[in-house]
Amino acid sequence: MNKNIPLMVAGFVFALVAIAHLLRIIFKWEIVASGYVLPMNVSYIGFVVTVLLSLWMFLASRK
Repeated sequence: MNKNIPLMVAGFVFALVAIAHLLRIIFKWEIVASGYVLPMNVSYIGFVVTVLLSLWMFLASRK
């Protein structure tokens, strides 16, 4: 199996998670877990981290 395929799949998954964070930021969706409201700062950080991880995976798959 080509080693680039798992890297591309991981990059795609990270991109989907980044899109989910971005949608939460844009539409100001509230997430409640066990009665605790998750702050929006989590999505800001999550968006940046997942975009960087996605880019890293896609760049690594091209080598």
